[in-house]
Amino acid sequence: MNTAQAILTGLSSVLLVACATPSSGPKLADNLAVTESGAVRGDGAEVKRFLGIPYAAAPTGNLRWKPPQPAASWSGERPATSFGDYCVQPQEYPEQRGAMSEDCLNLNVWTAAKQANEKLPVIVWIHGGGFAYGSGSHPSYDGQSLASRGAVVVTINYRLGLLGFMAHPQLTAESPNAASGDYGLMDQIAALKWVQRNIAAFGGDASNVTIMGQSAGAHAISAVMTSDLAQGTFHKAILQSVGVMRPKISLKEAEQYGTQVGGDIAALRARPATDFLALQKKLGGGQSIATGRALSIVQDGYVVKTPDYQAYATGKFARVPLLVGFNANEGGGATRNWPIKTVSEYEQLVRKSFPHRGDAAWAAYRVNSNDKVQQALADLYSDTEYRFGTRELLASYLQYGVRSYRYVFTRHRNEAAAAPIHGDELQYGFDNLNAQHRGKNRPYNETDSKVAQTMADAWVRFARTGDPNGQGLPTWQPDNAAQRPYMEFANVARPGAGYDWPGINFVRDYFAAERR
Repeated sequence: MNTAQAILTGLSSVLLVACATPSSGPKLADNLAVTESGAVRGDGAEVKRFLGIPYAAAPTGNLRWKPPQPAASWSGERPATSFGDYCVQPQEYPEQRGAMSEDCLNLNVWTAAKQANEKLPVIVWIHGGGFAYGSGSHPSYDGQSLASRGAVVVTINYRLGLLGFMAHPQLTAESPNAASGDYGLMDQIAALKWVQRNIAAFGGDASNVTIMGQSAGAHAISAVMTSDLAQGTFHKAILQSVGVMRPKISLKEAEQYGTQVGGDIAALRARPATDFLALQKKLGGGQSIATGRALSIVQDGYVVKTPDYQAYATGKFARVPLLVGFNANEGGGATRNWPIKTVSEYEQLVRKSFPHRGDAAWAAYRVNSNDKVQQALADLYSDTEYRFGTRELLASYLQYGVRSYRYVFTRHRNEAAAAPIHGDELQYGFDNLNAQHRGKNRPYNETDSKVAQTMADAWVRFARTGDPNGQGLPTWQPDNAAQRPYMEFANVARPGAGYDWPGINFVRDYFAAERR
């Protein structure tokens, strides 16, 4: 090729990229996709990956504690082969990929599509971490394996901690919506809207989007499902270990917490982002077993207009197919190091946690010997955080005739003695058992691999059709009031029925009384 030919070829490529729309870009076989902001060049063979794509502007300077703003455009091709920065947070996960900064509103896409017109089902993952840590770049959430099953997988970052969920009277005053606090939630909704506008460029079907999350991520999704701002951006939901229907603090209470961080927002916007990690640690969460968290989703009247228990009870939620469940011993990790060892200490905690209902609480959670205390603590935590709320969520689904599927994860990884605790199912749903977690690789065996394959297959089938059944899985019945069926993921997948623990009716009644 002579010099003139080379110049003409280069100009043709530039014009192709410049004139393309997100849905009409070059073939994905070339690892090139065109978004609304510009072209991105990824990598990969059977599954392509496009990493670190901005979906909103950096929330820095005057944009700190503001709703997410559009990302800037770029010319030419933007390299998308390295993870972007993850949001400011305590260093819980040394294996996170990328660097930490406030300029973190980016997402990652894995796609099995060869060209942009394939309309594959889309899964958008919202990570957990107590609204304080985590990212879409964590190795456990790598989308390669799920995408290889014929899907487009998107993982996102959103603002965390004080930078993502701090309410403040001055922030409320400057807001045109008279609201503050739910900035991380607004980031998630902005990412979902980005997916609607851009996912066709990666071979995804914008009319078939499943939002999937665990713990705080699942909690966020349950709130997004009630928000007017997010309607039409998703069509199914997978909630793993979701904490719903719990008490939440009011906007006023959240603002009071924010004033403890500082009185002047202008001064706070001038401080380095990492300063807020020390402030967050100093202030703590201010939460007990039966009270709301200070740094969590805020009922701000704008993003979240009503409490979740009210929204679901009155049918004001996105009535999309649901897959939801939890692990056998959710509370086992959280309560493992609590300094409560005797029946007397445990009884004191139970009675203190449920003021004015101490006798009823002790009747529901009584134990008679010290050797039962540790498991009783775990059960108390599991009920108040996960089991009670999940049952109430499913009850709302039944009330309004929306299809839902429930699972219980009981697999003991690598034949360990202890039942699975909070988070133990994560690498199974992604079929990523070899990923690092908290700086190490956890051992697993062939049985674990088969369980992971079964779960990941079911998750993708649900994302594709709204029904997890197929490929040799025992019949997984949707929830019904008569049997309360579920799928247990143990050494093999096996159906079960029933939904009751001694304490969850008490928790339901206690929270209902507290709301009045």
